[in-house]
Amino acid sequence: MVADFPTMTTAEIRSAFLTFFEERGCKLFPSSSLIPDDPSLLLANAGMNQFKQYYQGKKTMKEIGATSCQKCVRTNDIDIIGSDGRHASFFEMLGNFSFGGVSKRQACAWALELSTEVFHLPIERLYFTVFTEDDETYEIWRSLGIEESHISRLGEDDNFWAAGPTGPCGPCSEIYYDMGEDVGCGRPDCAPGCDCDRFLEYWNLVFTQFDRQEDGSMPELPHRNLDTGMGLERMSAIMQGKTSFFDSDVMQGLIKLGEDVTGVAYVSDDYTGPSRSLRIIADHARSVDFMISDGILPGNEGRGYVLRRLLRRAVFHGRLLGVEGPFLTRFIDEVNVLMGDAYPELLKNAQLVRGIVAAEEERFSKTLDTGRIYLDEALDALEEGAVLDGAAAFKLHDTFGFPIDLTVEIAEGAGHAVDIDGFNREMELQRERARANVKGDAWGSFNDIWVELSDALPATEFTGYDGCVLDGARVAALVADGERAAAAHAGDTVEVVLDRTPFYAEMGGQVGDTGVLTAEGVRLRVTDTKSHNGLYAHTAVIEEGTLHEGAELRAEVDERRRALIQRNHTATHLLDAALKEILGSHVNQAGSLVAPEHLRFDFTHFEALTSEQLRQVEELVNREIFAAKPVVTRVMGIEEAKASGAVALFGEKYGDVVRVVSCGTEEHPFSRELCGGTHAANTAEIGLFRITSESSTGSNVRRIEAVTSLGAVEYLEERERLLAQAAAGLKCRADEVPGRIEALQKQLRETEQKLKAALTGGASDTIGRAIDGALDAGGYRVVIAELPGLDAAGLREAWDTIRGKLSGACACVLATVTEKGAPALLAAATDDAVKAGFHAGSVIKAIVPAVDGRGGGKPTMAQAGGKDASGIAAALDAARAELGL
Repeated sequence: MVADFPTMTTAEIRSAFLTFFEERGCKLFPSSSLIPDDPSLLLANAGMNQFKQYYQGKKTMKEIGATSCQKCVRTNDIDIIGSDGRHASFFEMLGNFSFGGVSKRQACAWALELSTEVFHLPIERLYFTVFTEDDETYEIWRSLGIEESHISRLGEDDNFWAAGPTGPCGPCSEIYYDMGEDVGCGRPDCAPGCDCDRFLEYWNLVFTQFDRQEDGSMPELPHRNLDTGMGLERMSAIMQGKTSFFDSDVMQGLIKLGEDVTGVAYVSDDYTGPSRSLRIIADHARSVDFMISDGILPGNEGRGYVLRRLLRRAVFHGRLLGVEGPFLTRFIDEVNVLMGDAYPELLKNAQLVRGIVAAEEERFSKTLDTGRIYLDEALDALEEGAVLDGAAAFKLHDTFGFPIDLTVEIAEGAGHAVDIDGFNREMELQRERARANVKGDAWGSFNDIWVELSDALPATEFTGYDGCVLDGARVAALVADGERAAAAHAGDTVEVVLDRTPFYAEMGGQVGDTGVLTAEGVRLRVTDTKSHNGLYAHTAVIEEGTLHEGAELRAEVDERRRALIQRNHTATHLLDAALKEILGSHVNQAGSLVAPEHLRFDFTHFEALTSEQLRQVEELVNREIFAAKPVVTRVMGIEEAKASGAVALFGEKYGDVVRVVSCGTEEHPFSRELCGGTHAANTAEIGLFRITSESSTGSNVRRIEAVTSLGAVEYLEERERLLAQAAAGLKCRADEVPGRIEALQKQLRETEQKLKAALTGGASDTIGRAIDGALDAGGYRVVIAELPGLDAAGLREAWDTIRGKLSGACACVLATVTEKGAPALLAAATDDAVKAGFHAGSVIKAIVPAVDGRGGGKPTMAQAGGKDASGIAAALDAARAELGL
């Protein structure tokens, strides 16, 4: 398609649209995050998402309307992406919105003006659709000079928008561009709404003007709303004379990179094979970059699953095009070059995105290698056109972590369908097994009583912010063995619900308080405190007397234990702030434990921290501790709290009024978080902060464990004791331990090298005997032997010795048990032995089941590891059988 009007780049189109509406009094809004505020949405998928509160009348604006360019992600049609020129997972939606300030006529006039006078689209190539019953909009287009032949009426499915069965709704009007007869279906009745590619919809104007009732009636809303959306990618294709948005400037930048990376040529009108894969990689790379930049991390559910699926699908299609090593970060860099000016968050988070993508790509490549072997074997065993059974697909998912959608895609490429119903049955059986495993959950049996109590009693009032002792706490209820009790006696274990309490109930990672409850002749030892729908249950053992419902008690928290917990809780806040400063703003809390002995903090990050990063984090936290800053708590509205910069826990739901804890009195303190827990009064109370471990708890989630105050002192004393013990064993001073260890390690390495030389060298008796026992396999000689005391590398060195000792064509099948007790196998051969019929990979594949292992390789060399060392003799016997010896 050749454009008969001036062309524009994607950036120029975006700028022209936003400027046009801003000049006409609309307020320019930046794109909202892909993580919407609306809990009913998984991802931002339309420009109007961020304006819902305006549509609902909860917010107002002084301007006549708004305009924005919204980044969106939709994966409903993920299987179609790349197979046509219209569908994408990531797209930009240019929008113009009004909440009573712009009339329907004005909206239509602006749309026509922008299309014909700014974009200079020929009016004879524009076509318009309206809702069947919307005479008003039909007449508006006619009055603006649109010919009747260019206006179509379509039904409710195409031209009527509704939020649901009831509620706001209204007619739509769409604008189409005629791409030309050469890309159409050729039918004489071809018109907007046809499934062919001739008429491309680029703008949709939604007039939300009715409020549909349950009886079907539709009274007018108090004011008419306007929601218009222009797809930037589709407009780019039109303005650049292309029939597919994949051929427009931004996408072509990514596809050309794909050609460089893969060596595959892109064919614009080929929607199968390599060109389809290039489109998929280009499209998915944009989604991945934007999603991670907005704080979404790969996972197994929700947004994380969508991200992981897109990322893995891109990697898979790279493999289909012959790319073996990591490549996706190159596409991330190119997306940043092409779109970083419009979306600066891409550049700000570039390092984070590259790190997560690289880690995820490496992890999935291993999954792909292992799972693909199993899948290929399963497909090879099928007859032509047969269906891959659900159990095999489930094993790929459950054992190898192989996504079901990739299994389907690979199987279909090989001419096989997958039994999805069978797969789903296996998944449900697994869920049932999981549910059966948790039936013994003790808390589950208490659900009924706590639901009943929460309906009958007001929530417990927590007084523990102001002190650890409270007189006159009334027993609102007693629970024993899952039932409400009127009284409990000495020796009983009960849960005591008080109307007021200084005991903190386990919440937000902070453990529950312990202490005592007393009255005249009655004493209870509280071992834990939990919250059930706002009722604080004090788990306690009655040590003396009888306790009745309605009695009044003195409640005393173990103040020393509480103090240790508070220090660790405040230290956790400092740790969170330090991690954000050292690693980046992508760090978000993903779980925590605040106990008296130590603290544990889980956070989002894509790789292990270096020793230098851990040192810097420790140093930052201790700097704030030694600065002796007051810990200030204020109660304020949620919006005020967010405006103050307070960190909110991702995914946590907060009320209208929240507690904000700041470490310091500065306007912008080192740490400020929304938190309902208890804290130290001053950072100096923490004393000292020391990290004890850093580890992984899952994909892109790291864990730090640390100690403070008395815990830190005990930790350092234990380290000092261990150092003194090591020094005594080495017969040296403590400061000489590192040097003495280094000398011993050097001595050990030298000894190991001498031992390996004795075991694998030409003078080795074991190898000599193995060579003497070489068998004639017809065209080559083969050594089949177990060589004790070696590792996998030692087996390769032994092969070098064998090859040097035996002249001409030769091969070997060797086995050993490593120092960790695991079996290792090696098959190797010279080129001449391979020509004579030896295939190392086939031999390993035949013998590895004997040691319960996996492995593979080339004809000249293959290796395997296993779990069952007792099977080595059987493996070597299998080798002889495989070779016919």
